Amino acid sequence: MSRRHRAEKREIIPDAKYGDVVLSKFMNSVMYAGKKSAAEAIVYGALDDVEQRARQDPIGVFHQALENVMPQIEVRSRRVGGATYQVPVEVRTERRQALAIRWLIAAARGRNERTMVGRLSGELMDAFNNRGNAVKKREDTHRMAEANRAFSHYRW
Repeated sequence: MSRRHRAEKREIIPDAKYGDVVLSKFMNSVMYAGKKSAAEAIVYGALDDVEQRARQDPIGVFHQALENVMPQIEVRSRRVGGATYQVPVEVRTERRQALAIRWLIAAARGRNERTMVGRLSGELMDAFNNRGNAVKKREDTHRMAEANRAFSHYRW
């Protein structure tokens, strides 16, 4: 981390098919070893699959799934007088989105369908219906924050 000033945010170009910046961020997170075309094929294939399953606008389903995974509060470690406390804090908007994207992709990679397209579409459908590992991760985060509510006065 630089001591002088905050790192400036990079401008993210919207994706080619839907013109959505959040989907472009999602694609960049799916990408391995700079293979953007492979990531695009995976994400667009998953969205086509979601459109067939849900019979709804795939971008709407994607955004609703992301919204269902976004955490409201999380715990941060805070050291006070030799003891470390887990202090619940609200999550900034950019971080909420980044965490949701990261959790969705991690949950999809952990599934046992044959292809990444199938895994990602399955996880998106599960998140859209408020179940699945990504939603469970959000619930665990909220539960942890609720359990440590007694330490909220240590907020900084």
